[in-house]
Amino acid sequence: MTKSTSLPRRDEVDQITQAWAEVLPDLDTSPMEVFSRVSRLARQLDLRRRQAFLAHGLEPWEFDVLSALRRAGAPYSATPGSLMTELLVSSGTMTNRIDRLEDQGLVVRSPSPHDRRGVQVSLTDAGKERVDHALGELVRVERDLLAPLDDAHRDELANLLRRVLIPLDS
Repeated sequence: MTKSTSLPRRDEVDQITQAWAEVLPDLDTSPMEVFSRVSRLARQLDLRRRQAFLAHGLEPWEFDVLSALRRAGAPYSATPGSLMTELLVSSGTMTNRIDRLEDQGLVVRSPSPHDRRGVQVSLTDAGKERVDHALGELVRVERDLLAPLDDAHRDELANLLRRVLIPLDS
């Protein structure tokens, strides 16, 4: 099935920028055409991600911690400090999150093999299974959101967004 290359119908952002153009005709609102859509898409993605995770008994923050451990590869472990850095949370928040995941049997703490005072946090088999299923659901949801785009447009969008994000991530 071939996707149409015609422009989509007007959306709410078009209405907002048109209204601004009428009341402030000298103001260039073209950045709003991008970032208002990105913001709206982020809100929609957040809602759908939350639903996908809840379908597997996870809160978004739980998925974030478990997926960070899963991406680390076997033996699916990391220090609390490295998790804290990767997930951009405070030490107290990370401790609380690990405690809660440990109470659910999704992670375990063990002494670090590299530092007598250190701790490693590792996925349990239950944690690995839960995050794998939730990731599968997330990818399905994200694929559905991108359904209006063919592969070439999806790749182009990913590359354009990367160009905007790289300077912000530095």
